[in-house]
Amino acid sequence: MIRVLLAEDQGMMRGALALLLDLEDDMEVVAQVAAGDEIVPAALEHTPDIALLDIELPGRSGLDAAAELRQKLPGCAVLILTTFGRPGHLRRAMEAGASGFLVKDRPVEELAVSIRRVRDGERVIDPALAAAALSAGPNPLTQREREALNAAVDGATVADIADRLSLSRATVRNYLSSAIGKTGTRNRMEAVREARRNGWL
Repeated sequence: MIRVLLAEDQGMMRGALALLLDLEDDMEVVAQVAAGDEIVPAALEHTPDIALLDIELPGRSGLDAAAELRQKLPGCAVLILTTFGRPGHLRRAMEAGASGFLVKDRPVEELAVSIRRVRDGERVIDPALAAAALSAGPNPLTQREREALNAAVDGATVADIADRLSLSRATVRNYLSSAIGKTGTRNRMEAVREARRNGWL
């Protein structure tokens, strides 16, 4: 029996996926969570074989949780299931140790097949997204630049960002300026939008 943890913030989608997977003779959904910061505690409690994670989750992204799962529960394979297939997200998922990456607009029959393939040690990636990721190139933003942009998402001032990241204001300005330059935008909010559009955040 393949034990599955399901992380999806939309209740109806989460319930539908759980029902569909429970109809499979060889699968059991052992945990369902609606927020990213609930993923690792639930996985440690229920020890699933597969964690089926959305990316955009309240509290914490599925990509960040995937990286921690790899460290704390290496026997649990991660399969990312997302609405928006962005090349940058695929790259980050692979870097976080995910075994698969599927977009939600694929036929539902593919999901159970993909879970079995991941359980058997295969890597499963949406073909169109894989091709797009190869042509898109790597994420140009450094870890610190991504942190600065993430801290700027809610319109925070440079002083606020500096406090959050325990950095000097001058250093924060440098990171933001560099991120704006790399994204080809005019200000930090445009840089955030562009980075998100490309899946770099």
